[in-house]
Amino acid sequence: MAKVLIVDDQEKQRKILADILAAKKHLIFEASGVDNALDRIREKRPEVVLTDLKMPGKGGLKLVEKISQLIPSPEVIVMTAFSTVETAVKAIRLGAYDYLAKPLEPEEVLFLIEKAREKYVLKVGSQHLKEELMRGLASNMVVESPAMKNILEMIENVSASDSTVLILGETGTGKECIARLIHLRSPRGNNPMQNINCAAFTETLLESELFGYEKGAFTGAETRKTGLVETASGSTLFLDEVADMSLNVQAKVLRFLQEREIRRVGGKENIKVDIRVIAATNRDLKEAIKAGSFREDLFYRLNVVPITIPPLRERKEDIPILINHFFSQFGGIRTIEPSAMKLIMEYNWPGNIRELKAMVERITVLSGSGTVRLEDLPLELTGRRFLSGTAVSDIPDEGIVFEEWERTLLVRAMEKAGGNMAVAAKLLGMSYRTFRYRAKRFGLND
Repeated sequence: MAKVLIVDDQEKQRKILADILAAKKHLIFEASGVDNALDRIREKRPEVVLTDLKMPGKGGLKLVEKISQLIPSPEVIVMTAFSTVETAVKAIRLGAYDYLAKPLEPEEVLFLIEKAREKYVLKVGSQHLKEELMRGLASNMVVESPAMKNILEMIENVSASDSTVLILGETGTGKECIARLIHLRSPRGNNPMQNINCAAFTETLLESELFGYEKGAFTGAETRKTGLVETASGSTLFLDEVADMSLNVQAKVLRFLQEREIRRVGGKENIKVDIRVIAATNRDLKEAIKAGSFREDLFYRLNVVPITIPPLRERKEDIPILINHFFSQFGGIRTIEPSAMKLIMEYNWPGNIRELKAMVERITVLSGSGTVRLEDLPLELTGRRFLSGTAVSDIPDEGIVFEEWERTLLVRAMEKAGGNMAVAAKLLGMSYRTFRYRAKRFGLND
């Protein structure tokens, strides 16, 4: 059953159509003109609008134009006499779903109503999914630092354009999250973004994944394969770890960026593509150019709008709000003892946001208390604090045997805990299970 608005200045024509649709249990609304129709659309939210093109005053074309500006917009089917089919084609260019030539055939009307409703349902579902994705991604972009606020502002500005974006930053800083936000906020955001990690494929496989191949192009190519560049036409292609492409693949990516066309592996014809490219890397591309592993001309093609994400250690004012955000994701609000927060703020976070999120999840799972204490923090943090106050932190010229040091640390913890392994584990910021495994390794179970 569809919710249908019939727009026609002739009451008799509206009644005929209403009877046809009502017989198939469709829910019907009526309007006699453009202004009246727009009021009914805002009030009743129809899925399909069936409108005559030729009406006194504002005609059907004006209605199609106005409806196309609504979000979500109902699907429009225009009715026209055979002599004005050109006008109907113009209506489709303005956003109408299809047209019906008079005299109308009831079966054709009913068929088009069903097809238009199916498209509306898919469109609204896609819009809701896009909004949910945007809300989820935006929730991970909780920031306090001026540097990240500037990046969020840049995302807003660059999203509306089709310019190529190069996202630079260490592992774990959220490069893919930013790429998806740019895509979803762009005019291409209703289509799925295609993404590929260039470091995950050999040269041959990467070329096939990007550009596709024809049947028989090589052994095992039993059917034609469409590549990601071709699939992304009309949308966005995200090239992650772009610095890990071979020079051969870089040359082909450069050509596709210049010409906006590709050729499948083993193919003979060029295929035009309409895509927006976002690339990302954790490497210094200028150093890679000097080393001869990255093409300078490709760098300039990608580096149209550069976005550099600072590491977490350079924007520590973001850490407290990120922690609270992750706690709310994993299990509610928790408080952190000042001594524990001091240690968290002093840590350098080499894994950036990814490492911070993993720590919060670990604490949520392993700690039963509503307060995060020093002993709840992982060894990466507490071990650093322990070492900073001992002579062990001064590594002698001849070096140390790390396993002996680790065994000594475990023994000291056991002695301090009076032989209680659970207490010793807490002293070192480990789970009981981890401590027991390491103790067993050194034969300390007894």
